[in-house]
Amino acid sequence: MLSRIPISTGITAQRISKLITFYKNESKVASSLSQAGHKPVMLLLPWLGSRPQAVAKYCEIYFRTGLDVLVVESDVTQFLWPRRGLDHGAKVLELLQTDTFNSRPLLVHGFSIGGYTFAQIMVHVTRNAQQHQSLTNRIRGQIFDSLVVGSVEHMASGVGRSMFPRFEGLVQKVSLLYFSLFKKYTVDYYNRAIDVFWNNPVRAPALFFYCDNDPLSDCEEVERVTRHWEKLGIPVRTMRWKESVHAGHLKQHPQDYLMALDSFLQSLSVIPLKAKI
Repeated sequence: MLSRIPISTGITAQRISKLITFYKNESKVASSLSQAGHKPVMLLLPWLGSRPQAVAKYCEIYFRTGLDVLVVESDVTQFLWPRRGLDHGAKVLELLQTDTFNSRPLLVHGFSIGGYTFAQIMVHVTRNAQQHQSLTNRIRGQIFDSLVVGSVEHMASGVGRSMFPRFEGLVQKVSLLYFSLFKKYTVDYYNRAIDVFWNNPVRAPALFFYCDNDPLSDCEEVERVTRHWEKLGIPVRTMRWKESVHAGHLKQHPQDYLMALDSFLQSLSVIPLKAKI
C-alpha cells in the first residue's frame, strides 16, 4: 500500500518488508535537525485498512518538521492470530535496535488498533526490561489517535468496522466465536497485550486524540487509561471533541488537531522551535 504514497521532494523511501517502509528525510529542515544532534524518527502505526492518501497526510506533517518516518502497517491476520502479531512486534523491535535507529530518539504515533501493534512490541520489551531499557528511554513522546481500548469485544468490533464495514456486526460475532474456540491462542494473548498497554513501560509524555461519539474508541475507557498513566508518572495531554470521526480527527478538526500536535511536539524538545508543523 505505502509504495503508492506520493513522495515529497527530499524524501526517499526504503521498503524494508511488506508491511514496513522507512522514509528518510533529506530536506533542508531535516539537514538542520541532523546538525543539531541525532535526528528523531517517527514510528507511525496506521489503522487497519488505511488508505495511502490518508497515511501520506500524517507523513507530510512530520516531514515538514524534518523527521524521518518509519511506517509499520499491520494486517488482520496478526490480530486474529496474535502469535503472528507478536512475531511482527519482535521484528519491529529488532529493527529499532539496528545501526540505522539504535542511537536515535523515537516518537510513536498509533492510530486505532495501531495501539495494539505498539502493545505487542511492548510485550517483548517487558519480557526483558533491562535489555530493552535503552529503547524505552529513547522514546521521547507517544501519540494515540482513536485508540481502540478496552475489551476483546471492542477490538473485534474495530476489525469489523475497519476491514469489512458493511458486515461489521457479522464479523464481530464470528470473531468472538473464533476467540472463544481458540481462547488459549487468542484471548490470553490479547489480555496480556492489554495489561502491558495499561502498565506501559514507556514513561515519555503522551497525547491522546478522541471524541465522545466514536463507537470503536470508548471515551470513558480512554480517560481511564490516561488517569492510570498519570498515576504511573506519565505526563498526559488530551484533545477531546464532542463529535468527530474515528481515525479522522485531522480531517474533521484540522486546526485543533495541528495546534495540539505542534504544542505537544514542541514540549518534548526533540525538534527545533522553528520547525513548526
